[in-house]
Amino acid sequence: MRVHYHTFGCKANQYDTERMRQEIEARGGLTSEARSDADIFVINTCTVTNQADAEARRFIRRLRREHPEAEIVVAGCSAALKAEAYHRMPGVVAVIPGHDPAEVGAAVESTGEGGLVQIEVRTSLDRMDYEPIGGGLLRRRRGASRGWLKVQDGCDRKCAFCATRLARGVSRSRAPEEVLAEARLLAEAHAELVVTGIHIGHYGLDLEEATTLSRLCAILLEALPDTRFRLGSVEATEIDDLLVDLLEESDGRLAPHLHMPLQSGADPVLRRMRRWHTRQQYRARALEIAKRISPLGLGADIITGFPGETEADHASTMALVEELPFTYLHVFPFSPRDDTVAAELPDPVPQRVAGERARNLRELVHTKGARYRQARVGGPARVAVEGDGGTGVTGDYLRVGVRLEDGDAPPPMVEGTLLGTGDDLYIVAPREFARISA
Repeated sequence: MRVHYHTFGCKANQYDTERMRQEIEARGGLTSEARSDADIFVINTCTVTNQADAEARRFIRRLRREHPEAEIVVAGCSAALKAEAYHRMPGVVAVIPGHDPAEVGAAVESTGEGGLVQIEVRTSLDRMDYEPIGGGLLRRRRGASRGWLKVQDGCDRKCAFCATRLARGVSRSRAPEEVLAEARLLAEAHAELVVTGIHIGHYGLDLEEATTLSRLCAILLEALPDTRFRLGSVEATEIDDLLVDLLEESDGRLAPHLHMPLQSGADPVLRRMRRWHTRQQYRARALEIAKRISPLGLGADIITGFPGETEADHASTMALVEELPFTYLHVFPFSPRDDTVAAELPDPVPQRVAGERARNLRELVHTKGARYRQARVGGPARVAVEGDGGTGVTGDYLRVGVRLEDGDAPPPMVEGTLLGTGDDLYIVAPREFARISA
């Protein structure tokens, strides 16, 4: 059986797809990079917005039109919340509400053998609180230079707009020794590992011997001195002093890059969102970190047009984005999700207004990001090389060109000076300096 994989959504979802692939290959399945060669398709879905649900359904319908004989297995967050809707779609032979690689593997194996697949539709999400996330270690991320290291799943926060918590269940951390064992395997194939999860700032709080994300990072840095680690999305208020120390003192081995979800720069909106930080708390932590760490790639998520957001609220968000040293943003007009608090809130903002506010923020951060890239010209960088070697990612999360003086393919990590212009940054790595750098 030849299996093609398609992933929607975040790095945690991408990690989960790799676990599914590894499980299916262990059961005898072959991975097909081309859709035209595949017998079975595994679709790992996302539910962060209504648009994400819609994109997954459109993709499945298009897949069915292009490949009428396709047998499709649907998994992931959207499948967890909308299993019946996927069950009714032509071509779908199995729906796995969640991300369990063993369940997905069993469904694919049964399908490939021509057996009857039981399509499970759960009426309660309670069982997903106990979905295993570590039953087996991921060895590599296929076809990628940077690997994902998932340390945690689920979330205990209750943001008014979020459906991912409903799909993923409560926060569950992997034991530090299990994370380290997987990191050792992944480091054999990847020069950079991205520490990911759904709410990694809560890592370790649920373990019998409670620990923290910063302590885990310290363990990883000590055990794997030739690997660069990068943090996935982490809340500003959950970045403790030890984590800042590691970012400052690890000589780039913990990449100088933070993605700190903001959602809004206005306190009235943050309260309606049921966020747990204030504008000033976020601002103070961001400025403190930026004062200690340079260069620093700084990103955030922002939702525009949340119910009740006024022009004054939007102006407050714009002012905060202008003040803080953001190098990029992920900006989304508000999309109500079923069964969330936000879906029932009064004072909706017209989509036209939410879209205009999103454009304002994107234009602002584009200008800021361009200035930052230009300021990096002539500065040092360590670059994790991507794909065929033509591009790579710096520690502060800039995508740049990669060239070797003798024209050979570069190694997984190169070190040198950023050249060119802000619009066309690149690094030239002489062979004697091209190496995996600690």
